Amino acid sequence: MDGPGAAPWSLEGSTGLVSGVAQASRETKPPNGDILFLLDSSGSVSYYEFSKVKEFIRDLLRPFTFGPHDVQTSIIHISTVPTIEFPFDRYPSSEAVQQAIRGTQQLMGDTNTGKALSFAKEKFFTDEAGSRPDVPKVLVWVTDGFSTDDISPPMQLLKDMGVTVFIVSTGRGNFLELSAAASQPPEKHLHFVDVDDLPIITKELRDAITATRLRAVDITSSSFRLMWPKLLSSGTGYYVLEYTPAEEPGRKLTQQVSGDRTSLLLNDLAPETTYKVVLIPESNTQYIPPQTTRVTTLQGIIWGAKLCCSNMSNWLPFAPPLAEEISPTRIVISESTPHSFRVSWSPTPDSVVSYQVLYGPLPGNSAKLLEVDGKHNSTVLENLTLNTTYLVTVAAIYKSGKERALSAKACTQGGE
Repeated sequence: MDGPGAAPWSLEGSTGLVSGVAQASRETKPPNGDILFLLDSSGSVSYYEFSKVKEFIRDLLRPFTFGPHDVQTSIIHISTVPTIEFPFDRYPSSEAVQQAIRGTQQLMGDTNTGKALSFAKEKFFTDEAGSRPDVPKVLVWVTDGFSTDDISPPMQLLKDMGVTVFIVSTGRGNFLELSAAASQPPEKHLHFVDVDDLPIITKELRDAITATRLRAVDITSSSFRLMWPKLLSSGTGYYVLEYTPAEEPGRKLTQQVSGDRTSLLLNDLAPETTYKVVLIPESNTQYIPPQTTRVTTLQGIIWGAKLCCSNMSNWLPFAPPLAEEISPTRIVISESTPHSFRVSWSPTPDSVVSYQVLYGPLPGNSAKLLEVDGKHNSTVLENLTLNTTYLVTVAAIYKSGKERALSAKACTQGGE
């Protein structure tokens, strides 16, 4: 995210079989971040428009969890004099936030947006206002497109602090001025919409907020991929990445990452372990605050020392292969007929000598074994029983002698 600190607003995923595909995938837990709404409360806004904007803000915030370790939100009124409706740490629950927004009253007065932005910069993203130093900061400015004073200098100062700026204009407004005021690129941070059509952009804006953060995807027992927004380029700086087991702070690992990167795969991690991750942008043009997140790896996967064709319960456990050798991580079933289907898997690293495909009907304890060269990533299983569910297990046999297996269910079709 353009804002400081941790990874807010991500939804936790799951691991399982979906449509014949077996794949481990989980995102980090929700959430944290400070969201400030700059609400046009001046006389240029009608009572009807003001009530529709309040409804829009409530809908935008509805899915979030609020509290000192989650999302916090606040409102500043744009009027003759900027006014705080409530500070960030006032309401620690969704119900309280919803009620507070519902009870917000319009102030009328002039549209001194520049003063409100300066007030936000000087007073609001501070400890006294309940803001937290180690989380992302987001400003959502809802406007009818009109301001009686200059917004450019204070808005730039906020962005220089690392605040991500989203603008929703319910009037005509000056496109060039608002495009310059919003965070870049404007197509992701600036919306022009009639006040009656605000619900149309609610999900899009919420998704844009949730996407602008450091987050983890493709989580397994020994790895996860970090993703973050483009904050630098190869010519403007580099990143320092730190990741540490939460219960072993003395084991901190550090990597330097090129400024043009927006993702990185971390391997060789311990299973069922929570890691604290810090991404530090080292810019040679401006200060960009660090981002942090916490990621918990999955449980260890079931491994087999030898595939037994007569009874799969005879598998014996032993240590998994090296993280960089892991395969397969994904199985896909396709081309199903009454008596056959294709099994495909990925990846296929050079360290794999061969794949053993074990398949048998469910229920049952018998299975057949087919061996496939390590350079291939699919095979067709034939002479199967129609309208039958099969358990298919693909095991990679490594040059080191170690093995790794992954299973998926597959069904033959029900008729000729």
